[in-house]
Amino acid sequence: SLYAIVTYLGICDGNLQEGNFRCDANVSVRPRGSKTLGTRAEIKNVNSFRFVEKAIEYETARQIEVIKAGGTIVQETRLYDSAKNVTIAMRSKEQAHDYRYFPEPDLMQLHVDPLWIKAIERDLPELPAHKKQRYVTEWALSPYDAGVLTGSKTLAGFFEQTVQVLVQRGKKDRDVAKPVANLLSGEISRLLNEENVDIGSTRIRPEHVADLVQLTQDEVVSSTGAKQVIAVIWADGSAVVAEVVERMGLKQVSDTGALEPIIDGVIAKFPDQVAQFKSGKDKLIGFFVGQVMQSSGGKANPALLQTLIREKLKTS
Repeated sequence: SLYAIVTYLGICDGNLQEGNFRCDANVSVRPRGSKTLGTRAEIKNVNSFRFVEKAIEYETARQIEVIKAGGTIVQETRLYDSAKNVTIAMRSKEQAHDYRYFPEPDLMQLHVDPLWIKAIERDLPELPAHKKQRYVTEWALSPYDAGVLTGSKTLAGFFEQTVQVLVQRGKKDRDVAKPVANLLSGEISRLLNEENVDIGSTRIRPEHVADLVQLTQDEVVSSTGAKQVIAVIWADGSAVVAEVVERMGLKQVSDTGALEPIIDGVIAKFPDQVAQFKSGKDKLIGFFVGQVMQSSGGKANPALLQTLIREKLKTS
């Protein structure tokens, strides 16, 4: 939340790789039920959200192990080695005043004018908490999707730009917000996390995602096919979505005449499953859809398959 706020306000670019946003973590442990805090160790200058988590987990386990072995925790500053996933002693600090936890006598008091605060409040941009609520109420996104999108200023901006592209093409924002969010919080977020980059530094553009949403809504491409297209665009931002779909043969087959022979072949191949389905095991429809999808090279329209397979099974 702090990261999102400072980046939304533009007072920090939040570049973790360059150390522009770092975290210190004070870690101490105590026996369950004890009211006395344990001696703390300060882990300095951690520059990744994932490393903060790993550093705290390691340091917690280390302190518990030391205490259980009869040792004593030393008040000290430690560094986190991400390659070895360990914390390492940097320097000891035996007293709290070593941390300068006392009033600074040479600093004058700062009096802030309430009118100045009000003026700043009026000029504030939309902050992540408000943006998240707007996504939920206006665009019917889930709190999870809204949280993922608003966690990064650039990702939220990318999301809104993509929705706007589709609105300019005649779509209603509420109709396209969810499918856009699905792509961004799903496959694209996975790639962002995998490569530890911000979407603003990638090759993918709002127009790419808008094209993919339009093609999936028109049932030209399946969700599986969309992931394959994203992989290509991720590597080559100059690629055109429609051309990638054509080149990779990712167009869904919605032609009943082309699908029926494949369905017939699958039904003939699995008579036992046909009998089980007819006896009431309705969930086997998923098995047949999977088999036909496999036989069609993943190109069959799964929604159409459901209807066609049910009809075929009833008459087989």
